[in-house]
Amino acid sequence: MLTLLIVIIVLAFIFDYINGFHDAANSIATIVSTKVLTPFQAVLWAAFFNFLAFFIAKYIFKDFGIGNTVAKWIHSEFITLPVILAGIIAAIIWNLTTWWFGIPSSSSHTLMGGFVGAALAHAHGFTTSTGDVINYSKVIPTFLFIFLAPLIGMVIAFFITILIVHICKRSNPYKAENWFKRLQLLSSAAFSLGHGSNDAQKVMGLVGAAVIYYEGTKGNHMTFNQFAENYSWVPFTSFLCIGLGTMSGGWKIVKTMGTRITKVTPLEGVAAETAGAITLFLTEHFKIPVSTTHTITGSIIGVGATKRLSAVRWGVTVNLLWAWILTIPISAILAALVYYALKLFI
Repeated sequence: MLTLLIVIIVLAFIFDYINGFHDAANSIATIVSTKVLTPFQAVLWAAFFNFLAFFIAKYIFKDFGIGNTVAKWIHSEFITLPVILAGIIAAIIWNLTTWWFGIPSSSSHTLMGGFVGAALAHAHGFTTSTGDVINYSKVIPTFLFIFLAPLIGMVIAFFITILIVHICKRSNPYKAENWFKRLQLLSSAAFSLGHGSNDAQKVMGLVGAAVIYYEGTKGNHMTFNQFAENYSWVPFTSFLCIGLGTMSGGWKIVKTMGTRITKVTPLEGVAAETAGAITLFLTEHFKIPVSTTHTITGSIIGVGATKRLSAVRWGVTVNLLWAWILTIPISAILAALVYYALKLFI
């Protein structure tokens, strides 16, 4: 059983790394497309703030609330090491597939689909004689924010853009653009902090669920906060891996996010990233895991909509929506198949 736990932890950190380069585009797409930084400079910038988020979560917020939510998506009696392993393997497969095709799907919803799908396969259904498999009080808010996070980002970005344009309407265009290029460094840093804190905790939540189950088999009953304290290297490594993954980049998705949805200026980059950061910090406050991909996409759409609705390339946007909708069921089906395959050997 210890060997299986080690395999889960290693694969979880590999997923975390993949998540970093898969989602690197989220925090650097606009800063690259506006030529504020080169792609190499941008990934270093984003990676640094991804990792810095660990110290903010641990020493300022003093809580890993999103990780706690993820660990409780499934009721504890239906969590086993094969369930978690199958969920992670399915999430890795789907993440690499969407990265290969340049589709900015959500790593968090891939994880949720994988975890839930494997647990349902283990329990042979949604309910058993002991109760529901899925912890709906944790899963439903996460599911709803598939739609709410991009919508919130879009609305905030729309109003921030209008406000900035109104304030700067008499400014010298050349000077204003230079100022917004500098401000983009701050807004992308803020978004990278939110991205690191949100996404690193998701993997930490799955590792936490695995460790808590393992300790329970030895008679050591542990809460998630006790796990975070006793296994302090897990959150540290989770944030480190996502930072290293971001340094690897994800240029296909950068192209989609930075140029194909709508053309973005430095002013609009500041508005989109600031709106995305506000949305991420807001949802983190309420301990709701959200998709940073969905959030920044909604923010970029909100910025584009201030010019005219036709400025948004809705064909690309509709394709992204299909990817978002399909992520959870495909990940769940994949995880169920992986779980049944694993049971032949474990």
